Amino acid sequence: MCGAELQALPEGVQRVSRMLQDAGHPHSPRMLDDACRTAQQAADALGILVGQIAKSIIFRRKSDDAAVLVITSGDKRVDEKKVDALVGKTGRADAEFVKARTGFTIGGVSPVAHATPPVVLIDRELFRFEEIWAAAGHPHAVFQLRPQDLEKLTGAPVADVV
Repeated sequence: MCGAELQALPEGVQRVSRMLQDAGHPHSPRMLDDACRTAQQAADALGILVGQIAKSIIFRRKSDDAAVLVITSGDKRVDEKKVDALVGKTGRADAEFVKARTGFTIGGVSPVAHATPPVVLIDRELFRFEEIWAAAGHPHAVFQLRPQDLEKLTGAPVADVV
């Protein structure tokens, strides 16, 4: 991807793209024709299983107001009690909190390139798949990776959080 192509992308996607390039990641963000605000929509657009979508769920840690990012498989539901046991008591994060902390809007939250680095947990269920896809900073943008790449890019621990 050259500089001119990068400038045509939304700001959040540019941030993700730069981070992936800097990390030597082999796959650039891909813009989809339709918004993929849900894991099912993204899976349908890519022609893959919903479980191959790496959902980025943001919680708000109560003790210090930190963003907690849980990256889980699109076919699983996060167990908040398991998350709380690992990082401390959390609560729901509203759209304003998500945008302020991550720099992304809900539906396009990437697992990388956040405005403020969050506390991150990766769900072990993602490792069922060789290839996964994650949001790339915009509801129309995704990027391809392996679960091991996600671990490397985020430096986050793998845990049972569903």
